[in-house]
Amino acid sequence: MITAPDRTPLTREFFDRPVLEVAPDLLGRILVRGTPDGPIELRLTEVEAYDGPNDPGSHAYRGRTPRNDVMFGPPGHVYVYFTYGMWHCMNLVCGPEGEPCGVLLRAGEVTEGAELARKRRLSARNDKELAKGPARLATALDVDRTLDGVDACAPEGAPLTLLTGTAVHADQVRSGPRTGVAGAGGVHPWRFWIANDPTVSPYRAHTPRRPRT
Repeated sequence: MITAPDRTPLTREFFDRPVLEVAPDLLGRILVRGTPDGPIELRLTEVEAYDGPNDPGSHAYRGRTPRNDVMFGPPGHVYVYFTYGMWHCMNLVCGPEGEPCGVLLRAGEVTEGAELARKRRLSARNDKELAKGPARLATALDVDRTLDGVDACAPEGAPLTLLTGTAVHADQVRSGPRTGVAGAGGVHPWRFWIANDPTVSPYRAHTPRRPRT
């Protein structure tokens, strides 16, 4: 008998834990994006942990700025940043308030509202690619900086809600280096994904940018 996913919103206490506990525990949870055209639901299949001031790969490593301010606030809120002048990426703040840790949402399976996601992801060859990568995920869900700071522990009907869903058993969770992270931060095995899930994005090591000539 298949049990339907639990649609209870995740609590603030779920996120008020060490980032390396929260990150793998997000796998299998359901993210609901409320849009004017209807909801889009995503089952999380890949995430990355960022440990704030202890992590050179984190946006909060060098302290508080207007860009990363949300990371220093209450857990369970959304941190959205703009990168490479063209893409948005979405994170969930976790840990005690004032300790700026977060989890980057790297990939997921669109389980409802795929027709809405397809309109935003015209280059996707199939539905498995709709949210296969952090920028694709944000694009598919129509996430931009206007959602920075939104409370993801809100009830359904809010712009973003995290539902309990179905937690993934530990033997199905894999971990490895984070994608595209430079220096010492690139060796941490803080990327977590569901084994053999087709929506998980491919790993890419950091490639230094070439200087403009």
